[in-house]
Amino acid sequence: MFKMKIRDIILWILFLISATMVIWYFFGNSPTFEQTILILILTILFGIATKVSSISTKINYLEKKFIKLENAFIILKDNISIKNKFKNIK
Repeated sequence: MFKMKIRDIILWILFLISATMVIWYFFGNSPTFEQTILILILTILFGIATKVSSISTKINYLEKKFIKLENAFIILKDNISIKNKFKNIK
């Protein structure tokens, strides 16, 4: 089941508002050009911010996984070096 997050809902609302403003500007000529561009830029910036936040969260998750993997390799290396020392004793 698909769950919409609050940021997705806000992004859709901003998209609908910006589309409405653009159409209103072209046909009704009520909002100024600057107001229309401001709403479009706000929508684009919010979309970029949510994507960057999502990517940052994924990178932090992967970083934690790699640290655990690195620690596992260090332990494995130590175990192999200990086994090699015991082989040399015989």
